[in-house]
Amino acid sequence: MKHLLETKRILSALLVAVLATAIAASGLLYRADSALDDALYQEAKALDGNIFVIGIDARSLEELGPFQTWGRSYMAQAIDVLNADPNCKPAAIGIDVLYAGYTEEAEDGPLVEALGRYDNVVTASAANFASALVTEEDGTFYMEDYFVDSYDEPFPELAAVTTTGHINAMYDADGIMRHAIQKIELPDGSQVNSFAYELYRKYCAHHGLEADAAPPVDDRHRWYVSFSGMPGAYYDDFSFSDLMNGNIPAEIFADAIVLIGPYATGLMDHVMTAIDHSEVMYGVEYQANVVDALLRGDFKQEVSDLPQLAALFIVTFLLTLLFYKQRIRISTLLWVVTVGGYVAAAKLFYENGYLLHVLWIPLFATIIYVALMAYNYLKAAKERRQITNTFKHYVAPEVVNELLKNKDALELGGKLTDIACLFVDIRGFTPMSELLTPPQVVEILNRYLDLTSRCIMQNGGTLDKFVGDATMAIFNAPLPQEDYIYKAVKTALDMVEGSKALSDELQERFGRTVQFGIGVHCGQAVVGNIGAAIRMDYTAIGDTVNTAARLESNAPGGQILISRAVADALEGRIKVTSLGDSIKLKGKSAGFEILRVDGLMEE
Repeated sequence: MKHLLETKRILSALLVAVLATAIAASGLLYRADSALDDALYQEAKALDGNIFVIGIDARSLEELGPFQTWGRSYMAQAIDVLNADPNCKPAAIGIDVLYAGYTEEAEDGPLVEALGRYDNVVTASAANFASALVTEEDGTFYMEDYFVDSYDEPFPELAAVTTTGHINAMYDADGIMRHAIQKIELPDGSQVNSFAYELYRKYCAHHGLEADAAPPVDDRHRWYVSFSGMPGAYYDDFSFSDLMNGNIPAEIFADAIVLIGPYATGLMDHVMTAIDHSEVMYGVEYQANVVDALLRGDFKQEVSDLPQLAALFIVTFLLTLLFYKQRIRISTLLWVVTVGGYVAAAKLFYENGYLLHVLWIPLFATIIYVALMAYNYLKAAKERRQITNTFKHYVAPEVVNELLKNKDALELGGKLTDIACLFVDIRGFTPMSELLTPPQVVEILNRYLDLTSRCIMQNGGTLDKFVGDATMAIFNAPLPQEDYIYKAVKTALDMVEGSKALSDELQERFGRTVQFGIGVHCGQAVVGNIGAAIRMDYTAIGDTVNTAARLESNAPGGQILISRAVADALEGRIKVTSLGDSIKLKGKSAGFEILRVDGLMEE
C-alpha cells in the first residue's frame, strides 16, 4: 500500500512537470514573461555623455515649416555647422532621415557637396520585408517571411560620398522593441550593416579604437538590446532649429556621436521599447540606445528554451514532491527560497551576459505551492472530519469538539468541576446470557447500550464510557450546562421508559427480560484526561462518581436511586420516595439518605 501511494505521488509530480513544461513551451506565457523580463532586466544607466540627439522637433517645425516642405539644403547646412571647427567636430554624425530618390538639383547638389566634404557622416537606408516563395536549387521550395522585397538607399551621388546603414528594426510579437538587426542580406547577395553599427565604427576609427563589437545574433542577425537611456535621455532639448540658428555651441559635440532625426509625434517615427512600456521612444533615440550598447559591449546571449524547459521540468517535479503533505511553514520557506533564489540568479546571469525567462519557474512554483497547500488543507480537513466522526463513536461529541478547539486538551490533568454523574446497569443480564447464543447476547447488549446512549445524548449528557453492560455519563462537563442535574434525572427516567418496550420484545423473543438499575449523584469531581501519555481517557473521578456507582449497584431493576443532594437541587420538580438510610453504601457513614425517583412533578 505504501509503495502504491509513493508511485502515485511520483506519477502525479511527473504529470505536473509535463503540464508546466508544455504550457511554457507553447508560448502562452510569452507576453507576461517578456513584460516581466523587461521589468527585471531593463533599467536606465548613467550615460557617458558621448551620444547626442538633435531633434527635428515641434519647435523646428514651427520655425522652419512642415518637414515635408524642407529642402535638403537644410541638412547640408546643419552638417556644415557641426563640422565648422575641425578641432571640435563630432566623431560621427548619423542622419536618421531617408534620402532616397532625387528632388531638385538646387537641393540635392548642396547635400551631396556638404556630406562629401566630411568623412564622419552616416546616412540611412531601409529594407522592405515581405513573404515570398523561395525555390532552392534542388527544386524544393518554402515560404520565407523575412524576404527583402525592396531596398531604399540614398540616391547614388549621395551614397557614393557617405557611409550608409539600414535603420530597420522589428517589434517582437507583443509589440515591444527589444532587438536590433545587425545586418541585412540583400537579394543580390550583398549585405548592409545597421545604421547604429556604422556610427559605432566611425566613432572607433576617430578615437583609434578597434571596432570589435560582436553581439550574439540569431539566424536573422538580430540581437537583444540592453537599453541605457529612457525616452528623452539623449535629447537634452537640442533642437534642429537651434543648430541652424547657431544657438548650440559646436564644442559640445566634439569627438561625440550626433544623431539627427524626427522628434515630433506628427512625424510618426516612434516605438515602444523594453525599457519603458508606458512612454514611446522616438526612433532616433532607439538608434542612440543601440549605438550605446555597441560602445559598452553590453551584449546578452538569450539562452535557448531547451535547457530552460529542462530546468523547469526538474524544478516543478521536485517541488511537487516536496510540497506534498508538507507543513505550511516549511513549504512557504521552500517557495520563498525557490522564487527569490531564481529571480536573483536570473538577474545575476543577466549581468554576466545571459538572458533567462524570469516568469517560468517562479510562476509554476507559486501555482504548485498554492495548489498543494490548498490540497493539503482540504485533505487534512477531510481526514479531520473522518477522524472526528469516527472518534465520536467512542467518545462523546462534546468531548471531541472540546479536544479539537482546545490545543491543551490532550494534556494529562483535570480540573475540579460540579457535575451530575449517572450510572446505569442491566439487571439479570448475566443469567440470561448463559442461556443464549453469543450473537444473541451481543444483539441484546447492543440494543440496550444504544438505548442508554440515545437517552444521554438527547439530554445533552456526555457518554463517558461503557463498562461491560454498564454505562457511565456525566453532565456539565466538558462544557458547562444549565440545569444539568435535572437533565441527569430526566435521562434516567427516559432510560426506564424506553426499556419497557425493549423488555416486552425480549420477553416475546427469548422468554426472558431484563431491567435497568440507575444511580444519580451530584457534586464536585475532577474532570479531565486521566491515564498515561500514550493512552488516556477523558473521564471524571472522585467521591461523586463513586457514590453514583454505588447507588446504581444497589438499585433494583426498573428503579432510579438518587442522593439527598440531587433531591434538594430538584425539589418541587421531581417525585421522590425517601428510603432513609435503609440501604448502606460502601464508604458512606450512617445517615446517608437515599431516595427513589417516582417521576416528574409535571406528570
